[in-house]
Amino acid sequence: MAVVVWVVEGTWPACVDAARAHAPEDAEVVLLHVTGHDVADAAHGAFAGLLGRGHPERDPGTRVEHLAAASAESLLQAAAERLGRPCARVERTGRVEREVVAATEGADLLVLARDGDRARLGPHSLGPASRFVVDHAACPLLLVWPEPAPDLTTMPPLPPHHR
Repeated sequence: MAVVVWVVEGTWPACVDAARAHAPEDAEVVLLHVTGHDVADAAHGAFAGLLGRGHPERDPGTRVEHLAAASAESLLQAAAERLGRPCARVERTGRVEREVVAATEGADLLVLARDGDRARLGPHSLGPASRFVVDHAACPLLLVWPEPAPDLTTMPPLPPHHR
């Protein structure tokens, strides 16, 4: 069994704990982190547009890329330590939601956490990237709350035409 655990800042401990609890001991676990390219691309573009292209060594986008890579490496290391068993660590860069979906090809399970409004139940508990992944992943999903789930009284009411 191949299990992909989507490691995201702020919610990763719940995903790793869910993988520890639900993935068989002999499962091949992949800890996946995706760095969006938008911030580095903006820095590269601003440098090229405002400061010219004559000094690539001064491009702040390169520094942003290095900081993002170091942060991802640190996060994956912490996740691997928390998992406490052999695993692969994968860092991808690109459109986050598309990279996660691509990483699920051939997987038997994807573990991810809710990342939207976590104060109440309902569709807004998923952010845009997670919603895309839930809708398009090529494997079954285990969707976890990063903290205890809200009370059932927080569920949105039925629309008038469904009552």
